[in-house]
Amino acid sequence: MPLAVLESDDRLSDDPIRDGPPLVSVVLPTYGRPAYLKRAVRSVCQQTYPAIELLVIDDRSPEPADDVLKETDTSAIEKVRCVRHDENRGANAARNTGLRRADGEFVAFLDDDDRWLPEKTERQIRRFRDGADDLGVVTVGSRIVDENGSQLGVKRSSVEGNAVQSLLYGGIVGSFSRVMVRADVISRAGLLDESFPSWQDREWYLRLAKHSTFASEREVLVERRIDSGGRISDDFEQKRDVSYPRFLEKHRSFAAQHGPLTERKFVAGLSRALGFSGLSNGYYRDAIKYLLIAITSYPLDPKAYLYLCLALGGPVTFNSASRLKRMLSGTMSDMR
Repeated sequence: MPLAVLESDDRLSDDPIRDGPPLVSVVLPTYGRPAYLKRAVRSVCQQTYPAIELLVIDDRSPEPADDVLKETDTSAIEKVRCVRHDENRGANAARNTGLRRADGEFVAFLDDDDRWLPEKTERQIRRFRDGADDLGVVTVGSRIVDENGSQLGVKRSSVEGNAVQSLLYGGIVGSFSRVMVRADVISRAGLLDESFPSWQDREWYLRLAKHSTFASEREVLVERRIDSGGRISDDFEQKRDVSYPRFLEKHRSFAAQHGPLTERKFVAGLSRALGFSGLSNGYYRDAIKYLLIAITSYPLDPKAYLYLCLALGGPVTFNSASRLKRMLSGTMSDMR
């Protein structure tokens, strides 16, 4: 039977005593996409790394995820647990539910409409094994495909080492499906901040960077599908009205501790990201406003000028640039 969520436990579970390779807890939030869930679970079963705990967090799906799992052969996974929310609470609440129940020394995430390539977990564990003691986050490359499996673009992170300044300046780590995190770093940095309706990953990575270093595997080991099957859209209005002011409120004083230039670059990077979101979603006046804030805060950022030119040109200019970018085997979202 699916389990109800207990709200009282806000800690990650203590690491169990175990022999052999360290356990990796895979947190897989899902809602209402049984076919995608099966595909995602199969990609976990196909990992070349043996010590995996799979935590499927069912965010009150119409068709219980536990029923879907019973139809899927998960015998290759060391331990499988399914937790069902009593009500729909959103993907990040589901991720936090998984984090609270994770027993692994490392935690990885997989969205139900993504899939991993077989060596993904093994490559990340190897990077942790070979890295410094303070290495807390390892990300991998991903490819974006359409519903027919045709590649639309590739994304890789360049964030390495002490990532605080890079993330304050708007550096991109990557989606949840691409990262693996050491559990004791999560214990120090805290869970995802559910008050953010968007940019939860960006905000969480910044907190993780205060307690650990980062590493990036350039090899493409995650596949992300973009089609009409229900992927969450880029909700610009929520970013503008909630996430942007909340991000500034929560982290601007920390940026200022690193000096006035860092604070200006922090405001510029966040404003540029919001401006690009407005540009991508057809809010051209808003895009111009926030890109001007970015340029005023830090006038030496060439991307802000590029996006401003696209915003001033309106949909014809932006759509033409998007098509050109895709032809060059990238995606405009890489340019945030």
